[in-house]
Amino acid sequence: MKAHKYGDHVDTDVIIPARYLASQDEKELASHCMEDIDKNFHSKVSQGDIIVAGLNFGCGSSREHAPVAIKASGISCVIAKSFARIFYRNAINIGLAILECPEAAEDIADNDEISVNFDTGEITNKTRNKTYKAEPFPEFIKKMIEDGGLMASLKKKGA
Repeated sequence: MKAHKYGDHVDTDVIIPARYLASQDEKELASHCMEDIDKNFHSKVSQGDIIVAGLNFGCGSSREHAPVAIKASGISCVIAKSFARIFYRNAINIGLAILECPEAAEDIADNDEISVNFDTGEITNKTRNKTYKAEPFPEFIKKMIEDGGLMASLKKKGA
């Protein structure tokens, strides 16, 4: 999985610009994901890639469109130094894996090859031959993400 690196304070207006919020179509949202800071994002992302960012990723409005656009673009995980609280919860709610790991976020460069073990929280940078440790999710959150988010998890349980 390839890393796509961004800086601090990437807000939800940058993740999915407000001019596209009328759409609920995930493919449409994905086609505009990150376009205001990375015009080529949509064309260079492959299924399973990872976003790596600095502090306060997902700050700004509480729109759920932001993690939806990221996940629909093919991103499997976002690793950051820290997340805005509402983005963190929205990501889990829609089944987008996110990990806080300041050391990895600082050290990983754009296009580095990365793997993540969600059971242990271990992040491996294959390009730099380095390993970092994030706090793994509790089992119930890991299961919710695996199920595709909160609503999918509840449906699976028959709730």
